[in-house]
Amino acid sequence: MKTEKIVRWGMIGCGSVAETKSAPAYQMVAGFELVAVMCRHIERAKDYALRHNVAKFYDDAFELIADNDVDAVYIATPPDSHLEYGLMVAAAGKICCVEKPMAVCYDDALKIYRAFEDNGLKLFVAYYRRSLPRFQHVKSWLGAGAIGDIRHVSWSFSRKASELDLSGEYNWRTDEKIAPGGYFDDLASHGLDLIVYFLGKMKQVSGFGENQAGLYAAKDAVVASWVHDSGVTGTGYWNFNCEIHQDSLEIFGDRGKIQLSVFGNDCFVLTSGDKRKKVCIDNPVPVQLPFVEMIRDDLYGVSMHVSTGCSGCYTSWVLSEILN
Repeated sequence: MKTEKIVRWGMIGCGSVAETKSAPAYQMVAGFELVAVMCRHIERAKDYALRHNVAKFYDDAFELIADNDVDAVYIATPPDSHLEYGLMVAAAGKICCVEKPMAVCYDDALKIYRAFEDNGLKLFVAYYRRSLPRFQHVKSWLGAGAIGDIRHVSWSFSRKASELDLSGEYNWRTDEKIAPGGYFDDLASHGLDLIVYFLGKMKQVSGFGENQAGLYAAKDAVVASWVHDSGVTGTGYWNFNCEIHQDSLEIFGDRGKIQLSVFGNDCFVLTSGDKRKKVCIDNPVPVQLPFVEMIRDDLYGVSMHVSTGCSGCYTSWVLSEILN
């Protein structure tokens, strides 16, 4: 794709997500350059910059955001810092992409969204599963009426406690000040956002969470039910201290069913009557490549992105409603 101007990105945070899933995509996509990185620990920022051939590194987010060589900012930090950094980027008048979940709570997500909306600035939220080819294929099935009128959606997810959970060592993903729902905030947000992408907004959402195992302060078990604007009903169950691993998203229609996983790279299946269709689509490497390509296409007026500040803010509302 030909681009008239290179968009130069600065990245705040250089943890595991930035290492393999996202930042390489910003370096691969035509029309984009990753020119600066920031980490509170300057040696980590320097190490990342040297290993990934990034020209500048900082230990101060404001300095990166204010850098005249930075046109857009990718916030790749835990959600408790998204509000502070997001408002700083909006005040600087720059494009932004923020990691999911958009913020610790819906009120903070709304503040971020309004800051960019009021200033006419582009804001994207890294719910990158919307852009993956496997999920785009499922959405095309639904749009074509492959299982008829949709009646119900159900997602069940469970897994064992990790070694880190059992060790009692600090983990920001289970710190209730950063992620009140624990892994639910970090992981279930992906699937719930995807369900909204597939089936539209919800007019009523309810749920509750418990801490069953007592391994950390945040919730480790959550259940939810909802109704979409279309009348489609939905249920969800997430547990992070179970013996059996499960990741099963099922969409039921009056003429069939689609079954898939949110996090696996396995095949997904469409069943209709006595017919069964199995499709296997591998995820790209890096996994956020289609998402970042969509950002480029949006910025250059080719097509609208599927995950914006508006949709990301809405997903934060869904999470907040489930956890009350």
